[in-house]
Amino acid sequence: MTENAGFGSLPEELRDLAERVRDLCRETAVRAYEEAATAGLCHEGAWEAAMDAVRALDLEGLLSSRPPPADGEGAQPRKD
Repeated sequence: MTENAGFGSLPEELRDLAERVRDLCRETAVRAYEEAATAGLCHEGAWEAAMDAVRALDLEGLLSSRPPPADGEGAQPRKD
């Protein structure tokens, strides 16, 4: 199975964003699980800690840090 499996014909910008979200979720879950297991939690407790960490991710921060489209299309002014 390829790394991009399941993305079909999504535009490259959306595919890149989806990959970044997936990678962030995976890295966050693994880190939180390992930290919880090291702290002495059982498998279920470490799994719950990992899922809580994923739920608490700052996705707005990820979205605001993404690079703007190369051609300027789709760029929207921020509404602060």
